[in-house]
Amino acid sequence: MGKQKKVIVGVSGGVDSSVTALLLKSAGYDVQGIFMKNWTNNAPNIECTSEEDFADAEKVCDQIGIPLHLANFSADYWDKVFKKFLSDHHAGLTPNPDILCNKEIKFGAFLDYCLETGADYIATGHYARVGVDNDARLLRGLDSSKDQSYFLHQVSGVDLRKTLFPLGELTKDHVRKIAKDNKLINAEKKDSVGICFIGKNNYNDFISNFLGKKPGIIVDDKGVKLGEHQGLMYFTLGQRQGIGIGGVKGRDQNSWYVAHKDQSSNELIVVQGGDHELLFSIGCYTESMHWVNEEIKDGSDCEVQIRYQSEPIKAKIYKTSKGNKIMFNEEISAVTPGQSAVVYQGDECLGGAVIRERISEKYYSWAENRGYNYEVYE
Repeated sequence: MGKQKKVIVGVSGGVDSSVTALLLKSAGYDVQGIFMKNWTNNAPNIECTSEEDFADAEKVCDQIGIPLHLANFSADYWDKVFKKFLSDHHAGLTPNPDILCNKEIKFGAFLDYCLETGADYIATGHYARVGVDNDARLLRGLDSSKDQSYFLHQVSGVDLRKTLFPLGELTKDHVRKIAKDNKLINAEKKDSVGICFIGKNNYNDFISNFLGKKPGIIVDDKGVKLGEHQGLMYFTLGQRQGIGIGGVKGRDQNSWYVAHKDQSSNELIVVQGGDHELLFSIGCYTESMHWVNEEIKDGSDCEVQIRYQSEPIKAKIYKTSKGNKIMFNEEISAVTPGQSAVVYQGDECLGGAVIRERISEKYYSWAENRGYNYEVYE
């Protein structure tokens, strides 16, 4: 009988990673768990759940019958993920640090650590699949409501060859049922929501500990002052709630949406109604694409997802001297610099890149008339 393949599972204390470990042990692998300590709580008044999560991870690993180790990647996380998160906010972007965490920590520092200790594979509780033929291909999870391939598009095919995603073929309901049937202590534990290091804390309250305030004015698309803001970094394009202006005297009651953040004037520009033309774009410029495997041909047809769980849009992708240009088959709203445009063909995730700027002639014309800045990355 051949030697058991050794798999190290990133066990977070949640139900997904716990069922991942259980399924792999049941399949005959030599399974060990590692709890990744990625965040050091350096800010006051911040609620951190890592101690509670580690206690849950210990209990569930005891139930499953596998060892659990603690590995501290907090220095890597701070240097490679969180510093960039803060600098992107300062630059007026809306970053997604979970994507960078997967690239730099889970499929970077953690993967290297596990392979150095003799693991044949790592495994996580992501809802995604790996298809292996000539290359390891990243595929959507079968549960479309939980598919997490969007967050994994920066992982290389080489690293995917060393990765197992046991939940990729399952629905969330099925995962919970497996946990309940095996009486795992976290079978009913709520899913974590939002960015990993923020946890239960309010997003703006959290980042204000690091970014402070930079007050400015809120104006409409004609330049009429409507209110004041505490910093452009606390807003994202297309945002409707939490702008802080409420009803405006003499205006109708349509909701206000963020249409532009002007770094030079520190003005937040808002418009009324979700169908306002300044919210829509026909494409976007991105940084240079990261391809999971091979780069696709210039002008290729694809589908693009501009945020997690947004509907994929039919598009074409082109190279430029400064990155890539993606042209959509239809106008869409809230194309947001700092977020990622992720490229698919069918169920296969081919790669993606950070959005630099939207493409909209109406927006360009308006910005020029108002004296606001935008860039064309041809």
